[in-house]
Amino acid sequence: MENKNKETKMQEKKLTEYKEEKQIEKAEKEIDKEKSKQEENKTPDKSKKTQAIVNGRNLSISTKHAIAVCNYIRNKDVDKAILMLEEIEKMKKPLPMKGEIPHRKGRIMSGRYPIKAAGEFIRLLKSLKSNAIVNELELEKYVIFCKANIAARPYRRFGRTRFKRTHVTLKLIENIKQKKTKKLRK
Repeated sequence: MENKNKETKMQEKKLTEYKEEKQIEKAEKEIDKEKSKQEENKTPDKSKKTQAIVNGRNLSISTKHAIAVCNYIRNKDVDKAILMLEEIEKMKKPLPMKGEIPHRKGRIMSGRYPIKAAGEFIRLLKSLKSNAIVNELELEKYVIFCKANIAARPYRRFGRTRFKRTHVTLKLIENIKQKKTKKLRK
């Protein structure tokens, strides 16, 4: 009788161990399934951006000055452009402009010191630089592309005159010169 009790106890023990092993295997399979579902549900990483853009809307600067500044900083590095505009803002160096504008000292024909426009562009360029850093762009490989357009010019009080307004778009685009040299080397 004792032998039978021992055998039944042994069998029961083996059955419980077997059941536990099965449950462990089932649990592991469920965990693997959950992991695979999570991997499938994960969205792939966002595609890497290739340019940084800043839009200045309704800036209270002259469109003529904005166009001149755009022509001055186009196809330059961001840091270099900021330094050049800071010199203009401090009235150390004039901004080359076209039209009936007085001559300036130095190697330019005519120019002015648009302090307010230079300040707005410095602010936009700093924002553009921070956007490029966030998008993980290498600043050495990119140059500035900019364009200025006339914006809506609302009337002042009592409708006598109008405000001056300008839209400005600044982009960091890949340097075309570097691309050409790479193609020639290959």
